[in-house]
Amino acid sequence: MDTKKLAELLYPNIKTTPEDMELRYPPRSLPEGAKVTRFAPSPTGFLHLGNLYGVLTDERLAHQSGGVMYLRIEDTDAKREVKDGVKLIIDLLERFDIHFDEGATVDGDNGAYGPYRQSQRAEIYQTYAKRLVEEGKAYPCFCTEEELESIRAEQENIGATPGYYGKWAVWRDAPIEKIEAALAEGRPFVLRFRSEGREENSFKFTDLVKGVIDVSENYIDHVIIKSDGIPPYAFAHAVDDHLMRTTHVVRDESWLPSLPFHIQLFNALGFKLPKYIHTAQVMKLDDGKKRKLSKRKDPEFAMSYFFASGYPVSVAKEYLTTLLNSNFEEWRIANPDAPLDDFPFSIKKMSASGCLFDFNKLNDIGKNVIGKMTVDEVYDGVLAWAREYDADFAARLAADPVYAKSILAIGRGGAKPRKDIAKWDEVKDFISFFYDDLFRIEDSYPENFAPAYIKAALTMFADTYDAADDSAAWFDKIKHIADSLGFASDMKAYKKSPEQYKGSVADISMFIRVAVTGRQNSPDMYSVMQVLGADRVVARARSMAEKL
Repeated sequence: MDTKKLAELLYPNIKTTPEDMELRYPPRSLPEGAKVTRFAPSPTGFLHLGNLYGVLTDERLAHQSGGVMYLRIEDTDAKREVKDGVKLIIDLLERFDIHFDEGATVDGDNGAYGPYRQSQRAEIYQTYAKRLVEEGKAYPCFCTEEELESIRAEQENIGATPGYYGKWAVWRDAPIEKIEAALAEGRPFVLRFRSEGREENSFKFTDLVKGVIDVSENYIDHVIIKSDGIPPYAFAHAVDDHLMRTTHVVRDESWLPSLPFHIQLFNALGFKLPKYIHTAQVMKLDDGKKRKLSKRKDPEFAMSYFFASGYPVSVAKEYLTTLLNSNFEEWRIANPDAPLDDFPFSIKKMSASGCLFDFNKLNDIGKNVIGKMTVDEVYDGVLAWAREYDADFAARLAADPVYAKSILAIGRGGAKPRKDIAKWDEVKDFISFFYDDLFRIEDSYPENFAPAYIKAALTMFADTYDAADDSAAWFDKIKHIADSLGFASDMKAYKKSPEQYKGSVADISMFIRVAVTGRQNSPDMYSVMQVLGADRVVARARSMAEKL
């Protein structure tokens, strides 16, 4: 067959050549060893934990090596695209403090290797497709959907691998006269890759995370240009990764089955294959068994979950870095105050098997990170969250910033700061007793203490409380109440002979704590009372005493 004639029949309007494209998109001028990575989502507006896992890897590889990370929008599947999908993706990534050196923007492009939306690159793809036809590596297929369905049904009946290959590749060796006739009739066609692979063959491939793996050859003649002139992912990504000079492709391990075809495409196009990094999927325990995180079952799968729950971006990124590199926690212990960007990220420390999503670890990191924040950082963080997710709470915080910050300052700073808060949606409940209309008695008194003793303790406390007392004088009064009611003011004496006392000074403190905060556990009571003010403290103590 005259393949040059065939190429001209199929793509008469394509006058550019691959050589033109090479000149249009020259190799990048970057330092030795610099990596070029890309994040290439579909414009659905939905980003999940796996996306974030991958884009953080992209960012570290590029920026730690002095390279480039760019954003490419893979919008060749119009059915999946949602309104403002690109904006939603860009906004979400910016909220995670992830910024690209070049790529798609909300209203255009930034960079010399665009367009960065695949839907705008049809001429580029068809240029390379035309060359493949000229070289006999691709051919048109005019099969209707009904004919393809019939092929699938036949393959299912005999237990054959589904696909367009072998005797079922009915247009693979069609004569040019038949093709010309189909074109003259105006029949739509797709362009298929002419695979030379064999079903029984395999080869070795080195993935930077998985190591050396066995890969079966691709023998199916996959579609590389759809009937609308736009390619599906495989062909588009091969052309784009080459022309945009991508050195490392980071993607989920679910892409491994398509790897043989992708390798085949790069070879047929004469492109150097980028390094592939197939990352482990994020798993969770469900009834004691590991399974992949699911968009349908697991709200934490969506990146938006982190914002709605109030995890600071620094917490989410810190936690995900523990999943990305096995030595991160060891590094963090040795460098407790170092910026996250100082961590020497390494592909060699990435897990080749599934990473387990652990809420306990996530929350521990949240407590550590928030525990180190200044009062202003905490206030600004929780206020920003509340303005989006809890308007009533935001109004309270904004109405009296001085009071709110005095609350959040309790136990903050020093060598051992309190670590009570893992995320912003916990703050309202944690500090609710500081606001009268949110104050509730949540814990009851232990039944082994007679109400009369509790009432007496609260009354004595209310009669003697003075906000001007320092913490030592304040606690001396608590001990005096204990002695007056037959409770031990000395904890050592109580532990030695508890049977001689009705309780201890700790119990007296608990009586007061429940009356003032509504809880048996709270931050330092002296500090709490200083913030609440004498009137509120005394009124709550008397109110509780009256109820007993």
